Amino acid sequence: MNSSLIQLLVLAGIAVFLILRLKNVLGTRDGFEAPPAKLPTNTNERKHDFEVIEGGPDLDIVDHVDENSPAARALAEMKRIEPSFSVTDFLGGARGAYEMIVMGYENGELAEIQPFLAEDIYESFVDGIAAREDQGLTVEANFIGVRELKLVDATFDEDNHEAELTIRFVAELTSAVRNSEGEIIDGSTTELKRQKDTWSFARAMGTNDPNWLLVSTDA
Repeated sequence: MNSSLIQLLVLAGIAVFLILRLKNVLGTRDGFEAPPAKLPTNTNERKHDFEVIEGGPDLDIVDHVDENSPAARALAEMKRIEPSFSVTDFLGGARGAYEMIVMGYENGELAEIQPFLAEDIYESFVDGIAAREDQGLTVEANFIGVRELKLVDATFDEDNHEAELTIRFVAELTSAVRNSEGEIIDGSTTELKRQKDTWSFARAMGTNDPNWLLVSTDA
């Protein structure tokens, strides 16, 4: 075999190797493939595409209440007055606030939760804890978690921009009431208790105070 033939075979081998490598890197085009997306070619077309996206329902609202309900309209007004307001973020904060407030009351420690309570709610908590102490009762509680949380209503006062959101909580905890001798007279330290509450939080939208206050605790 002469040298020219050997060189030809070597070059052919290199060519085959390069073709296989390119095929692995770039892939193949078999069957139907969607054509490349057409880019807008003028200002009007770009504006139309933008309006279609922006004109849809606000998922931050309709994920939690019916689109055409009074609650949805109230939430939309809240977001108009305060564009940074997020229903989803609010509900996440309410979940944490619920645990903190429930355990603050169960443990008789109101100092940390007072800033989040309307005055009448705070006074009712103080009275409840005082009545417990007068009877020599103590509560031993352990919060397990919020199992369900649902936004059930929302209202907005256009005159004073006060918003009120009502949430249904379903939580699990253990709670045992002990008498002055330390004996359990109600509840259990091991048996889970399912607790259901409907709470309302209120706040004036568009103000510098970011805190929502618990204004109602209907069970």
